[in-house]
Amino acid sequence: EINNALRAATIDMAIIPMIAGSSFKNKGVQFMLDAVCKYLPSPMDKEGIEGIDPDDADLPEEEQPKILRKPDVKEPFAALAFKIATDPFVGRLAFFRAYSGRLDAGSYVLNTRSGNKERISRIYQMHANKQNPIEYIEAGDIGAAVGFKDIKTGDTLCDEKHPIVLESMKFPDPVIGIAIEPKTKADVDKMGMALAKLAEEDPTFTVRTDEASGQTIISGMGELHLDILVDRMKREFKVEVNQGEPQVEYKEAFTRSAQHRETYKKQSGGRGKFGDIVFRIEPADEVDGKVPVGLQFVNEVKGGNVPKEYVPAVEKGFREAMKQGPLAGYAVDSLKVTLLDGSFHPVDSDALSFELAAKMGYKESGKAAGAVILEPIMKIEVITPEENMGDIVGDLNRRRGQVNDMGDRAGAKTIKANVPLSEMFGYVTTLRTLSSGRATSTMEFSHYAETPSNISEEVIKKAKGNS
Repeated sequence: EINNALRAATIDMAIIPMIAGSSFKNKGVQFMLDAVCKYLPSPMDKEGIEGIDPDDADLPEEEQPKILRKPDVKEPFAALAFKIATDPFVGRLAFFRAYSGRLDAGSYVLNTRSGNKERISRIYQMHANKQNPIEYIEAGDIGAAVGFKDIKTGDTLCDEKHPIVLESMKFPDPVIGIAIEPKTKADVDKMGMALAKLAEEDPTFTVRTDEASGQTIISGMGELHLDILVDRMKREFKVEVNQGEPQVEYKEAFTRSAQHRETYKKQSGGRGKFGDIVFRIEPADEVDGKVPVGLQFVNEVKGGNVPKEYVPAVEKGFREAMKQGPLAGYAVDSLKVTLLDGSFHPVDSDALSFELAAKMGYKESGKAAGAVILEPIMKIEVITPEENMGDIVGDLNRRRGQVNDMGDRAGAKTIKANVPLSEMFGYVTTLRTLSSGRATSTMEFSHYAETPSNISEEVIKKAKGNS
């Protein structure tokens, strides 16, 4: 009776059971697993999982008709891949949770993200780092698939005849990057393979090559995140790397409207190049109270001054140009461009001329449109003994932090603040020093905000190599 009452209260969210233990010492683990079975809801307690038809994925969320899949073996198969891992013996493993139906080893499933069929050659039941091969998996179970070609974290795997897209995880953009290089020539190829495998496993980790410097930049959610990944490269892939200075992922934005005319002319014997456009560039319009990511392009050209076949080239030019801002070459997230007028030459004009005119016009109009540098602002919470509170608040203020809230929690003081990421490198070490190791902090990305003029000047100088 007590168990039943506890279970009902837990499912109702009236109580939250707390269980002490240590997985490292193997204390309390079995008790916790038993408690999961006893007190948490089983799939049968819920009506089912909702998804949408892949054909309706482009509709606004409120207009998408929902499809319900009950946790029943007789229902069509539906599962969500929630983790990709690399095993030295069996290769790539896709961990997935089956929500409905049954999947036999060796059969085909549809991946609704790619639209391709995937053959699941073997299914494993996982026990820590051991795999037990099983013949099939049914609704409610968790398994690992082997033999697939292209499955990513968050993909829906389903019956080919009954397609469905389940709700996927949303991953934030990386906020911090560091440059890395292999220590020896022998590590070059190994590093590339190791980074590709780590990026496949972790969607919040990205790898890119900086075009200007040729450096390999790895980006993630914080210093600790990148430290762990570099450590994993050393332990699991035996790759030694040198690390550079952490780099903040700045962005650029336009703050006001500006009109500009750009003419691109080139005559070099024979057929020349000619493209002439008049456009207005401005911050993107809000949709449902939010600024959408990407380019809002409006064509208001009258009378065919810019022929219809060249308009997509102008749009492409602006879209490509957004990857590099006019001030320091950082990406511009959202922008509105209205094509107002222009002219063309019947012989010399082509799509490329108009695309180049758009790219040049974007750079030229940056100053008039009030281009600014945006920096990532982190939301930080510090838990500290009362006697260290003054020092910690003073330190946050020195880091251009804005303290939002101070409170009490379990005999300690809490400080909540917004601080620019560029000021937070090495903060954990400073915090330990200020509090004799007694304070702790958690940090997560909050939003992007305009940088003060002295900081943006430094950022632009550094990006252009004048510092």
